[in-house]
Amino acid sequence: MIDWQDCQAVERDPQRVSGAWIFRGTRVPVRALFENLEDGATVDDFLEWFPGVQRAQAEAVLK
Repeated sequence: MIDWQDCQAVERDPQRVSGAWIFRGTRVPVRALFENLEDGATVDDFLEWFPGVQRAQAEAVLK
């Protein structure tokens, strides 16, 4: 399991989005990136669909 605590691009708050890891400053769950990529989307697609997420955040998560 990945320890997201070391990734500055994400945050977690039990009061927001049921405590899921989300992209910092958004309500977009990190899992949404992986689910979309698994379904064949590109990072560019994801960023278009979730405009609050910055490219640098997505790239940090993928590292």
